[in-house]
Parts: sequence; C-alpha cells; structure tokens
Amino acid sequence: MKYIYLLFVLNSSIGLAQIKQTDDLFITLKKLDLELFEKGFNQCHLDAFKKNVTNDLEFYHDQGGFADQGTFLKGMKENICSTPNHKPIRKLIPDSLEVFPLYKDGVLYAAMQKGIHEFYMKEPNKEIYQTGVARFTHLWVLDNKQWKLKRILSYDHKTIDAKFEKLNDHYPIGLFDTDTGIKSLLKQHHIPSIGIGIINQGKLQQIRLFGNKKEDSPVSYNTIYKVASLTKPVIALVTLKLIESGKLKLDEALYHYYIDPDIKDTQEIKLLTPRIILSHQTGFPNWRYLDKDNILKFEFKPGTKYQYSGEGFEFLRKFLENKFSKSIEQLAQELLFKPLKMNDTHFTWDKDMDENRYAQEHDENGKPIDFKKHQYANAAANLLTTIEDYSKFMVHILDGAGLSTKLYQEMMTKQVNEKQGIDFGLGWEIFNDIGQGEFALQHTGGDYGIKTLALILPKSKRGLVIFTNSENGIKVWGKIIREYFGEIGEKIIEMNKQ
Repeated sequence: MKYIYLLFVLNSSIGLAQIKQTDDLFITLKKLDLELFEKGFNQCHLDAFKKNVTNDLEFYHDQGGFADQGTFLKGMKENICSTPNHKPIRKLIPDSLEVFPLYKDGVLYAAMQKGIHEFYMKEPNKEIYQTGVARFTHLWVLDNKQWKLKRILSYDHKTIDAKFEKLNDHYPIGLFDTDTGIKSLLKQHHIPSIGIGIINQGKLQQIRLFGNKKEDSPVSYNTIYKVASLTKPVIALVTLKLIESGKLKLDEALYHYYIDPDIKDTQEIKLLTPRIILSHQTGFPNWRYLDKDNILKFEFKPGTKYQYSGEGFEFLRKFLENKFSKSIEQLAQELLFKPLKMNDTHFTWDKDMDENRYAQEHDENGKPIDFKKHQYANAAANLLTTIEDYSKFMVHILDGAGLSTKLYQEMMTKQVNEKQGIDFGLGWEIFNDIGQGEFALQHTGGDYGIKTLALILPKSKRGLVIFTNSENGIKVWGKIIREYFGEIGEKIIEMNKQ
C-alpha cells in the first residue's frame, strides 16, 4: 500500500501551481533543505538530520534501492561519514528548486519539493571536484505544526569526469526551456553576454542573445563580436571561391607572389600551397612572437603532419593580396560578404564602426578588458561580425558554399589527421562517426576575454553559432551542444575533451 500511496501523493501534485520563490513556504523548505543536507549530509551532524525527518522516513534511490530511516542513518554513519578526509559533498542548484503545496479541504498538510543537486568529493590536499549530478523529489509533511521530511526520491544520477572541468557548466537545468536558466547560468560564471544562432534544416531558425555587451548596455540582434579564430573559415572559403573561379589552384606554390623575409632562404617555402595552409600543415608555429627570437621558422617539413598555425593563414593573406592586388577585405566583400548580405562583417575597425554596438571582452571575473580598435586585417583572428552574419555564412556552407561538388567535398575531406576521430579538412575540423550516420564540421575561436564556436552537421543541415565576450565562455559550450544535438552532442563533447 505504501507504493500506491506514494504514487497518489506524487500524482496529487499534478495540476497544482508551483509557488513563488518569495513565498514563506518556499523560503521555509529551502532553509530546511539547507539545514538537513548541509549540516546532516555534508558536516555529518546526524542529530540535525534526524530531528528534521519523520520516524517512518522512506528513501528511494534509483541505484541503491529503498531504505527506511534506520537503514538510511546507519548508511550515513558507516559510509558517508566514516572517512571525513574522503567525503562526498552535496550542493543544491538553487535555481532548480520548486515547491508545490498539498491541501486537504483547503488546509495545507504537506508539500512536494523538487530540484537538482550536485555531488562533489573532498580529499586532502586537493581542490573539491565534482563527481555527479542527480534530481530529487522530497515530500515534506506537517507534524505537530513542524515540517518534517517523510519521503526522499533521488534519481537520474549521472557521473561527471573531473578531468574535463573546463567543459563543466555546473548548471544541469535546460537552457532551451526558459530564458531564466540562461540568464542564471551567465550570472553564475560571470559571463556578460552570449549570442546563439540556431540552424535547422539548412536555415537560420533562431537568434538568441542574452546579457550585456558592456555594463548596463544589453546585447541586441546587431551586437558586434570579435570572433578570434572563427576568422579562419572565412579566409578558407574566400580562397576556395578563388580556386572555384579558376583564378587560383589548390596546390599552387605561393612563393611566386609572396616570401616572408624570415624564411626566404629555405627550401621548404616552395612546398607551401593553399591546401597545405588551409589544413594546417605548414610546419609554422601558431605565432612567431611566442618564440623568444620572434622569428618565423619551419618546425617540420610542410605537408608531413598537422600543427595549428595562425602564421600560415597570415602567409596566405599576404599571398592573396599580392597576387590579386586587392586587400583581403576587398576580396571578402566581393566574394562573400556582399553576396550573402553580411553587412556587419569586417576585418578592421573602419570609420563607420559604431563602438556602442561592440561586445567588449571580459575576464574570468566578469571585469571588462581594454580592447584595441585594430586597423590592420589579420587572416587568423580579429574578424568583427554579428551572430546573424556569421550564421548566414554557416548556412551558406551547408548549402554547398557556392562551390562545385568536387571542391565542396574536398573541403570536407580529410587532408591530415589531427587527433583520434578528428581530421582537418580545408579550413575545418572534421568530427567523424558522431552517430546516426553524421559527421560534423567545427571551428572554435579563443582570445583572452572571447570564446566563440561554429558547428554544423552537413547531412542533417543543423548547426550552432555561439559567441561570448567572456574568458569563461567555453563553460557553456558543452551544455548548449548537448541540449541541441542530443546523443550526437554528447559525442561531439567527448571529442572536444581530447
């Protein structure tokens, strides 16, 4: 009968309105939850736990089974609290808490409390680290005018690997259900703003923007972000369009039109081609200034392996500008920005740029970072654009990119292996075998105070564009990918953890 009664109580809450967080009942039960689990579970004051539960407490766990009050307290004492130096800790996600009052003949007699809690491990000489997350439902009853916990349901337990903390948002509430969740997540991680472009069936379905581009200045549909390395796919497509037009060849030697003075006497320079550069096989470091000598040099023979390099893309830019006697801005405007009506996309701060529209960079504490209005184009970084404009670019990629079938397939074909399961094509990472017969094209961008991502699934024609003006922006990537793509998203996240 106890199970029938439990189901009755659970079902009786259906249709009842969740009370506001400012209501006295909500505040009371939240305080009791804190006392019960902070003192009882986390600090192991078992008397504090016992006084707040009924003698006939019932505990239901989706992995550990059923326990009555005596069994539950014994387990607390002998397991959870027996090794204080190796101790699990429970933390409530405050924004997840919901309370539903239960009445009989108009008189309050009980309440359902639902929420999400995270579990951590505390060990000597280590920072506390997360191990799991689960949902809970509590039945509180009035016992002689005192609230006591009568039933606990703990379920939907999921483990979390602490090695991948950088992708852990610590916020297991759905973002695509309510705007409140996104706002709370941004506040939790000191992320001033986020822009999300949602692509479905090859169309830009939705643009969502939250937060502020700078203090007291909300983001809007035309907010301009600097997108760091998301500049590179744009350069890649400009190059491929020139190849498509017959004005350039994929395997054409670049040294006939441009030679960097640092490597002018090397033989390796003759091996540099658009293919080699777009697939990051130049042998260059990412940036020469990271070397103490500040000199560009080959670190291996071009075309023999993968090594990410901004220097390679800058070499390509200078080659293109010399060969065609046009700036990269002019080439991109003619071949890409104007045809796609990417009217707010530029490589530099021109005279018409409105600073009030710019999403200023912020550090890990949410403090603004001084920024430079760069006046010179960089093929590997610093592109200025909006969520709408870059989403148009991604839709164009999904629609064939204006390339022949052969060249389009070449763009998405392995040129070199990057890491297990991930290859590099022409301008894009290729995530192979992500499930449901899909593969993904991805590129990320990250300067200090900026974290951006562009991701598409060419077969199902779905995609995401994510811009944040925060050093902590990567925290939200995994959550958004997981929620939008489901099981495929989980696979993509796992591959990003490498």
